Amino acid sequence: MDRVTHADDDPFVVHRNLLFTVAYEMLGSATDAEDVLQESWLRWSAVDQAGIGAPKAYLVRIVTRQALNHIRSSSRRREDYVGEWLPEPLLTSPDVADDVELAESLSMAMLTVLETLNPAERAVFVLREVFDVPYDEIADAVAKTPAAVRQIAHRAKDHVAARRPRIRVIPSEHERAVTRLLAALETGDIQGLMDVLAPDAVSVADSGGKVRGAARRPIVGADAIARYLVGSLAKFTREFRTVITTINAEPAIRVEIDGQLAGIVTIAVEDGLITRIYSVANPDKLGRVDEEVPLVR
Repeated sequence: MDRVTHADDDPFVVHRNLLFTVAYEMLGSATDAEDVLQESWLRWSAVDQAGIGAPKAYLVRIVTRQALNHIRSSSRRREDYVGEWLPEPLLTSPDVADDVELAESLSMAMLTVLETLNPAERAVFVLREVFDVPYDEIADAVAKTPAAVRQIAHRAKDHVAARRPRIRVIPSEHERAVTRLLAALETGDIQGLMDVLAPDAVSVADSGGKVRGAARRPIVGADAIARYLVGSLAKFTREFRTVITTINAEPAIRVEIDGQLAGIVTIAVEDGLITRIYSVANPDKLGRVDEEVPLVR
């Protein structure tokens, strides 16, 4: 009897969550990652799948190539972006944090570091360091020799190591920092804010130029950040609500104004103090924080 083929048996469907995670890690945008998956699906459906011996590796190669094309075609859009650009936040299941390496690669702190790599370096780093793809398979995906890929991987790893958080933070410490930040914000306690911020902390806001009053440049220093945050909150006359949530596998703050989602705040922590605050208020980037996004590797 001939075997009946079901949609759920399609390797693209089977590995879709993995493919989305790969694309998101390379692009920092869920919207762009979905576009890449759509383009990849069209190419996958057009090939003779019966002749493909390793569908998973083949699909990762397609997604990588489409992601690289997307990065190159969208470079002008990034250059014209109003204010600072931050990755698109995703609501994730708390158990994603159980995979420490995946969780670290998904953090806003790491994704912003990956933004400083060139496209080839980012693709190689993500495939090798996050997904443990063999060098020869990466070479096929990025159209370079295995020797060249090894050199790129070494260069990218050194670049990331010099910029990533120095200390791996346990989730409970991260959550304590978020809770302290939230308590200080809710009471307008400037000293409380300064006590939880590192002296050289940096606050970066991404509003895409669409939110009135949002800072368009990074704010540097605990005192400047504390006074800016408290001063901004003091101007609010509408209902302001904050809730702790899980964004990109880390505790974060969901901000609502008059019952409507207004932003997501994530942090980076070292030695118990907040070193970075990342605030995403661009409404175009807040579409993936109400429903959990399955991320796997």
